[in-house]
Amino acid sequence: MPAKFLKSKQPPATGSAKVDVSSIVRGVIDDVRANGDAAVRKYSEKFDKWSPVSFKLSQAEIDESIAACSSQTIEDIKQVQKNVRAFAQAQKDSLKDLEYEIQPGVILGQKNLPIEAVGAYIPGGRYPLLASAHMTILTAKVAGVPHVIGCTPPIAGQVPHATIAAMHLAGADEIYLIGGVQAIAAMAIGTETIRKVDFIAGPGNAFVAEGKRQLFGEIGIDLFAGPTEILIVTDETADPFLVATDILSQAEHGPDSPAAIITTSEEVARESIRIIDELLKNLPTADIARVSWAQFGEVIVVDTIEEAWKLADEYAYEHVQIFTRRPRDALEKMTAYGALFLGENTCVSYGDKVIGTNHVLPTRKAGRYTGGLWVGKFLRTVTYQEVLSDTASGELGRLCGRAARAENFEGHARSGDARAYHHLKDEFGWINTYKASL
Repeated sequence: MPAKFLKSKQPPATGSAKVDVSSIVRGVIDDVRANGDAAVRKYSEKFDKWSPVSFKLSQAEIDESIAACSSQTIEDIKQVQKNVRAFAQAQKDSLKDLEYEIQPGVILGQKNLPIEAVGAYIPGGRYPLLASAHMTILTAKVAGVPHVIGCTPPIAGQVPHATIAAMHLAGADEIYLIGGVQAIAAMAIGTETIRKVDFIAGPGNAFVAEGKRQLFGEIGIDLFAGPTEILIVTDETADPFLVATDILSQAEHGPDSPAAIITTSEEVARESIRIIDELLKNLPTADIARVSWAQFGEVIVVDTIEEAWKLADEYAYEHVQIFTRRPRDALEKMTAYGALFLGENTCVSYGDKVIGTNHVLPTRKAGRYTGGLWVGKFLRTVTYQEVLSDTASGELGRLCGRAARAENFEGHARSGDARAYHHLKDEFGWINTYKASL
């Protein structure tokens, strides 16, 4: 039987008054490119009502933010960062430089070099997202990045003390209280007071994401990120209360956050829907989560768990929770996702906030071709070559000459010929003619 939809998406109709995000972002970038700090200040005043004497925080201001946090908050930040650091270091340790003698006298090598300067964008706006500081700044520093700039917006005109504390403890070399496209453009282009970076990481709203997209190529970026996504795959063993609770944990991110349940049990499906509706009656963030669930929530019943794995891969969602009798089957059966959360003891919120894996993950089916942010994103894998002997160079030269002429690249061929001539002393007409003219 085909999949049965107990709840389908009901996205809002596209209206004629839709904001042209691309044009707005392009205008901000062009202005920052032309006018530097003055443009950054103009847009900070316009969008955030924020215009301090200096956007860069002094050490005294950073210390004030740390002092404004409770001791428990600081200890929790340190514990979470310990987890993130440990996993990022394990990832780095798995990457090895290598050198390989591909044939006698011919050495090929590979090195992993950190990016020189990275910009980390830590969103604010609706919530202070401390965890994004851990995921971007800390991971970059574990990778060995020498200079990391962190930017975060004020929240309703106030300094986000806990976010700043997290940025500092993560190892940021400079912290700026700037948000939005103006922050992305300032870091990517550079201004009179803000250093240009080579790479920008971190999530953000549609304007931030579009800014990264437009500047990609001029700088590197981590991902083209969209709204948070959650998919829960269940069988009849799942607890509908946990299913409902975890769906709403991600629906509260924003009014356009997709949330789906794929299950082999219609009973689990219907009970999960009922509990979601009940929980929305007293959830403090229900104004957001209710819209997200109503417009982008789905509940699908399938006949077999094999159908569930297949359909889940078609969705290729960012976060995929597995609430089945044998959760680890997903490691073998699934291939397209940002991150898997195996078993009812493991929720997406752990990944978002505390467990140690990175929460900057691919959305909008990008899990089909890329993974999320990790220490390797901040490393450049470069290669080198060395030919140690005349004999090896001569043999490669003859091969190069033939291969290049097959493509009509005579200049390339002659580079090979020159090496072959010195060792093999074969007849190379163009070399003999040239040498005779000297």
